Amino acid sequence: MADLKYRPAIPADAGDCIVLRGQTRENAFSAAELAALGITEASWSAGIRDGALPGYVACIDGEMVGYCFGDGESGEIAVLALLPHAEGKGIGKTLLDMMVAHLRQQGFERLFLACASDPKVRSYGFYRHLGWRATGERDEAGDDILELLVV
Repeated sequence: MADLKYRPAIPADAGDCIVLRGQTRENAFSAAELAALGITEASWSAGIRDGALPGYVACIDGEMVGYCFGDGESGEIAVLALLPHAEGKGIGKTLLDMMVAHLRQQGFERLFLACASDPKVRSYGFYRHLGWRATGERDEAGDDILELLVV
């Protein structure tokens, strides 16, 4: 593989994260759709800066190809996103593992995330294969709430 590097996210990454989210294969959100949810470059950057939204990014040859962010206050995995050409290379799993380790170091014993409830969607099998378990709860969008105990 080309030059693949992982690093902690920095506030200046927020704009690239927003652009990348609109280019994902499944569950893509445009900048306008994210803004309608209150997620802007300024809010994302501020969350990284103040520690409320810690994250990690993956870059191939200097291009951001994926990221994973968590909620530093709740232990939620907020987002894991990859460009289509970065899928199937273990990058998503590595980013998720890095975020899980970070939140565990922050003292969380239980992490959670919202995941598609449709088995045809890639994330459905991805998280379950990695040990995340359905709680039986759903969020307002109808997504399954999965949890991972990290004690």
